[in-house]
Amino acid sequence: MLKGISPLISPELLKILMEMGHGDDLVIADGNFPSASVGQRVVRADGHGVPELLDAILTLFPLDTFVERPVTLMSVVPGHDYQPTIWDEFRRIIQRHETFSEFEFVDRFAFYERARTAYAVIATGEMALYANLILKKGVVQE
Repeated sequence: MLKGISPLISPELLKILMEMGHGDDLVIADGNFPSASVGQRVVRADGHGVPELLDAILTLFPLDTFVERPVTLMSVVPGHDYQPTIWDEFRRIIQRHETFSEFEFVDRFAFYERARTAYAVIATGEMALYANLILKKGVVQE
């Protein structure tokens, strides 16, 4: 254990966050996401939800300020009459840590393609639908 680091951040996840560089993508995936089939590196976080992991990660992880939208969400599939309330929770969490304007939205298959090139995918036990996001890492500034 270390001081100041959430116990939700496993040693494996901490190592990955440290290895990542500016512009690298990190996927935080819900329990329905095909993490193992699309991820280059998959970190298991079973039993944890996306919001609490997002909050813990953003205490250590700067978002990229050199892109317009450093957080990407998977759009609701056309014809699926569903409004993900978890997105509002994501926005509140991000705004506690960063200056944040708006999400980027991409369709399901474009999201999968982005996830294939991401540095890592965190596979959570989150049950909410459309609770997947991609974070683009920024630089640590003094």
